[in-house]
Order: sequence, then structure tokens, then C-alpha cells
Amino acid sequence: MNRTGLAAALVLALSACDPEVPDSAAGAGIGAFDSYATQQERAARNAQLANSSLTGSPEATGAPQASSSSATSVVSTADLAAAGIGTATPTQPPATVSEPVGAPLAATAAGAAYVAGNNVAISDEQDFNAVSARESIQSDAERLARQRSQYADVAPTAVPERPRDTGPDIVAYALSTTHPLGQPVYRRTLPNQAKAERKCAGYGSDDLAQLDFLESGGPERDRHGIDPDGDGYACRWDPGLYRRAVGG
Repeated sequence: MNRTGLAAALVLALSACDPEVPDSAAGAGIGAFDSYATQQERAARNAQLANSSLTGSPEATGAPQASSSSATSVVSTADLAAAGIGTATPTQPPATVSEPVGAPLAATAAGAAYVAGNNVAISDEQDFNAVSARESIQSDAERLARQRSQYADVAPTAVPERPRDTGPDIVAYALSTTHPLGQPVYRRTLPNQAKAERKCAGYGSDDLAQLDFLESGGPERDRHGIDPDGDGYACRWDPGLYRRAVGG
């Protein structure tokens, strides 16, 4: 009998001794699971024995024989596939990592940020061990000397005087007055409150109205008719806001 026939006879003989796979329809309990696991182990062992008989038995090649425990521990994927036990094959290789996690960071310069691959980490200038490993008292002194050489002393200069030809100043005007709103101080000719209301509606704010009033000859003259009561305050402008701001 040739080697192929001997291997086939051996597989048939071993398979005849294996118990049947438990019927799942009858219910798979703990005992059924153990029996199924034993059947898987025997199928793997049978596949290994068949593979060994095809490639050359230990007796024929003179190779040392392996014990039964070692025979079951070295079952390969090909052996399981030959026994009918399929294994999942990955459709694509696992992704490779270009840089291992926790790789050492490469220092660019003292005080500069550390770089790992393309990722910029936080500077380690506050880490005593890291700084002391690359700096010394002499290097610190040299760095301080370089920084001091770049200092530039700026001589103080006098504050420029404010130009006096900038036009009326509503703040200065408010602080120069003391009379309240509505108290007539200046004479008005034919005052018209309704006309004043229409004119005041055209200003963006009461401050702008007072500024235009002063620039047009106020408070003595009211060319736009926006101070009909003659108190020197156009529209609803209130000098008390500025007086209270300075504590007056």
C-alpha cells in the first residue's frame, strides 16, 4: 500500500471513533458543548496526522516524534482548513503605525516646542528634569547676556499739548455752566418748540446737537432754532451728566 492510501485509511479509522456532532435541534447544553469542542480537537488532530503522512511520517524521515500534547498545540490554519474548520481571513492587512506611541520627542532648541512626527507638543521649559538635562549655569548666563544685549532704553518725552483750534468742547462747556435745564439765560426771538422738535430729530444724538449748536454761535445765538427756551442747552442735551462724572 502506498503512502497516500495509508493516510486515507488512517483518517477513516480515526474518524470512525469520533462521536457525532450534537444535534442543535435537541438543545445544546453544557455537555453538548463539551462534546462538540472535543470533536473539533479530534478533527484538528486528524488533519495534522493526515498532513504528516502526506509529507513524510516521523518514522520514515527519522525525525523525533512529538507527543500528543505538542501535536495539538501546533495546529496551523492550513490544518484547520483541511479538516473543514474554516477561519476568518482578514480582507486587508491591519493599518500600520508610522510612529510608535510614546516615541521620544526630538528637541529643536532650548525653550522651543518639542516635535514628534508632525505633531507639535507643549514646551517642556517648566520641566526641571528636562531643562537641567540640556542646560547648565553657564548656558543660562550666556542666554541672559544675549537677552540683555537686546534691551533698548526708551527716553521719556513730554506729552504733546492739545491743539486749541479743535472747535467747541461740550465737556468743557458743561463744566463751565451751573444753571439747570429749562432756566432761561439767553434771549430768543420768536421761539418755536414744534420746529425745535423737528430739527432735533435730525441729529444722531443730543451731544451732536449741542456740538452743532455751539459751532453755529451758541449759546448766545440759536441759528437752527434748537434752543427755544434759551437755557443754552440744545434739544435734550443735559450737562448734568458730565458734572456728575467729575463729582460736581
